[in-house]
Amino acid sequence: MDQKDVRSLLRLMKSQGVAEFSWKQDGAEMSVKFGGYAVAPVVVAAPPVGVAAPTAPSAAPAPKAAAEGRVIRSPIVGTFYRSPSPDQAAYVSVGDKVRKGQVVCIVEAMKLMNQVESDVDGVVAEILVDNSQPVQFGQELFRLTPG
Repeated sequence: MDQKDVRSLLRLMKSQGVAEFSWKQDGAEMSVKFGGYAVAPVVVAAPPVGVAAPTAPSAAPAPKAAAEGRVIRSPIVGTFYRSPSPDQAAYVSVGDKVRKGQVVCIVEAMKLMNQVESDVDGVVAEILVDNSQPVQFGQELFRLTPG
């Protein structure tokens, strides 16, 4: 199976909602698990009216408040790239409007360039990873706000 066949197979599985796939043939083996790619809302819970929010001890730093918006996460472990090549412009920048299905970055894994697409329409509020940095499965890459 060549690279083009693998990509076609992965697109088909993703479009059909397949969560896990294993393949063996002539000593070659491939196992794929989809997950962590979904764009999920970040929820900030407020205490009920009349109830004081707990406070952190003064010696410990206060936890960072969850940011408003939706997060695009890395579907795989690899290296994050903002543009298709070093001499081209970034796919998106802070303030850009993105559409569902629009490519927002590439995550390279084992010499394969995997395009990461937005699952929702929105505006890029924050880019959470520096270009050419390693990323983990499920790591937050972008924060989008409605718009």
